[in-house]
Amino acid sequence: QVQLVESGGGLVQPGGSLRLSCQASGSIFSNHAMGWYRQAPGKQRELVAAIIGGSITNYADSVKGRFTISRDNAKNTVYLQMNSLKPEDTAVYYCNAGSLILGRPGNYWGKGTLVTVSS
Repeated sequence: QVQLVESGGGLVQPGGSLRLSCQASGSIFSNHAMGWYRQAPGKQRELVAAIIGGSITNYADSVKGRFTISRDNAKNTVYLQMNSLKPEDTAVYYCNAGSLILGRPGNYWGKGTLVTVSS
């Protein structure tokens, strides 16, 4: 069984930065994709960024150049560095794992961490 625990969300002003972390416990392998998804009020959950292996990544167009996903396989942890945040980035951010295909969600989800971008 895999458990995912997110941390690092909070309130930040537009233009600010946050770093999300997702600690995985259980059988997560380096060839499994891990990703971040987000869901804003009244909207569907969407892919933000995903990573497979150590360095193959995929980003939503809306975050390219602002967000960076990274992974520490030794620590079973995936990070999302978010810079130049915009109000439209406000959402609950969920960690996902278990897929063998980059950009396709796996079966495991964290409970989410809220990111609010507001002045």
